[in-house]
Amino acid sequence: MSELLSTAQYEEIAKNLKFPTQAFIDGKFQDSVSGRTFETTNPATGKLIATITACDTQDVDIAVTAAKTAFEDGRWHRLSPNERKHILLKFADLLEQNTVELAVLESLDSGKPVSECQLTDVPEAIHTIRWHAELIDKIYDNTAPVGADTLALVVREAIGVVGLVLPWNFPILMLAWKIAPSLAAGCSVLVKPAKETTLTALRVAELASEAGIPAGVFSIIPGGGKDVGEPLGRHLDITMVSFTGSTETGRLFLNYAAESNLKRIVLECGGKNPAVVLKDIQDIDQVAQHIVNGAFWNMGENCSASSRLIVHADIKEELLARVKVHLLDWKLGNPLDPDNKLGALVSRSHFEKVKSYIEQAKADNLNIVVGGNTTQDIFVEATIVDDVSASDTLFQEEVFGPVLAVTTFNTIEEAITLANDTVYGLAASVYTANLRNAIKVSRAIRAGVVTVNCFGEGDITTPFGGYKESVFGGRDKSIWAHDQYTELKTIWIDVSE
Repeated sequence: MSELLSTAQYEEIAKNLKFPTQAFIDGKFQDSVSGRTFETTNPATGKLIATITACDTQDVDIAVTAAKTAFEDGRWHRLSPNERKHILLKFADLLEQNTVELAVLESLDSGKPVSECQLTDVPEAIHTIRWHAELIDKIYDNTAPVGADTLALVVREAIGVVGLVLPWNFPILMLAWKIAPSLAAGCSVLVKPAKETTLTALRVAELASEAGIPAGVFSIIPGGGKDVGEPLGRHLDITMVSFTGSTETGRLFLNYAAESNLKRIVLECGGKNPAVVLKDIQDIDQVAQHIVNGAFWNMGENCSASSRLIVHADIKEELLARVKVHLLDWKLGNPLDPDNKLGALVSRSHFEKVKSYIEQAKADNLNIVVGGNTTQDIFVEATIVDDVSASDTLFQEEVFGPVLAVTTFNTIEEAITLANDTVYGLAASVYTANLRNAIKVSRAIRAGVVTVNCFGEGDITTPFGGYKESVFGGRDKSIWAHDQYTELKTIWIDVSE
C-alpha cells in the first residue's frame, strides 16, 4: 500500500495531472458526434477541472455497435480463461502503479478525502479486479444426474453486451465492482459514469486498453441520464444493465427494459440503515468508534451508511458522549489534506439537498446535539440529531450526507420493529455481547448485509445487496456477482446406442 503524502505534494500532483476528457469508445478516445461538452468542477473549490465530452444516443449507438461486433467475433469471450485472467491481472498491476494519481484524480472530482481514496477506494478496486480475474478459471460448469443414456451439461455463457451505470459516491470502486465480474465473464461492457465523477473512469479505460483488453470490449460513455443512461436502458442490442444509484432512477431502468427487449436489470439503490445497540454491550467506546465510522465515512454519501442509531434508552447518553469524543478526530476541510476525514459534498445540488434535511430537523424542533452547520463551500459538519421518532422525515428518508438520526428503544422487539420500519433493506449493524441476541436480531432485520459488533459490508468474497426497495435482480461482489453477467445453458446429449 502506498504511503500518504503531504498536502503540498498532493497539490503539486493535482497541478500536473493530465485529464482525460473525451469518450473512450472502440479502443480510442473520441469526441461525441454532436461535439457537445460539459464542465466538471472540483466540489471543494468550485474551480473548473476539465471540459468533458457529452455523449448522446448517437454515441451510444456507435459504442453498442462496436461492443456487439467485439462480442460476436469473440475477440474477448472466446479467449481461454487463462488468457483473460492474465490480461485482467496486468490491468490490475497498471492500476496499482498509478495508485496515487488515481487517488488524487478521484479526490479532485468527487470531494472525497485523498487519504480515503488512496488507502481504501483505489486499493479495493484493484483487489476486486484481481479477485475476479483469479476466479475466471476456477468456476466450474456442471453435469446433471440424468442417467446412462444421456449427458446433460449445464454451462455458463457470457450474457453479451452490458451497460454499467455508476453512482458518484465511490466512482472507481463501483466501476471495479461492475467491470471485474462482467469482463471476467467475457462480456463487452459500456460504462456510463456519473456526470459529476467521470475522470477516473476515463483514465481506467486507458489503462485497460494498455493492459490488452481489446477494442470494443470496454467503453466509457460520459453524459447525462437522459442522453446516455436512457438510451443504454432502451437499446435492443444491450442484453443486461447493472445500475447503482437512486431508487427513483432505478425504477426507470425497469420501465426501459419492459418497453424494449426485456433485458436483464440489476439495481442497487438506496438505504436507510440501522445501527442497533443493545444495552448489554461490553465496550461502549469501541461501539462509538464504529458508529462514527458507519455514519460519517465518505461524508455519509454511502448507501450502506449507518444513518439511524437505534440505541437502548439506558445507554444512549453514555454512548453519545463517547461518539462526540471520537468525532473530534474527524476533521473537516481540504480533501487534499491527508489529515482530514471529511471532505466536500459532491455537488452544489446535493449540498442543498442535505442542507434541506438539516433545516427540516431544525424546523421540526428536533434536538441537534452535534454539528448542524454548513458552509457555502458545500462542506457539511458531521451532524447528530437526537430524539428522532419513526414518523420523522429524518428517520424515513435517505439523506446521503453526514447526518445521524438517534432513536431509543426499551425492548429487543421494539428495536427490531424500528430497524425494519423503512422501505429500504440494504444493510444494518447489531451491537451486543450476547450471542443469542446477536443471532436473533441479525436474522430478524430485513437487510442484505448485517454486521455484528462492527460496521462494514463484508469483503470481496461476500455478496452485497439488499431487500425491499434497495435492490432488484442480483448482487455485487463475490462469486454470485458472476451470475448476473452470465446465462445458464443446458446442453442435452443423447449417448444411447
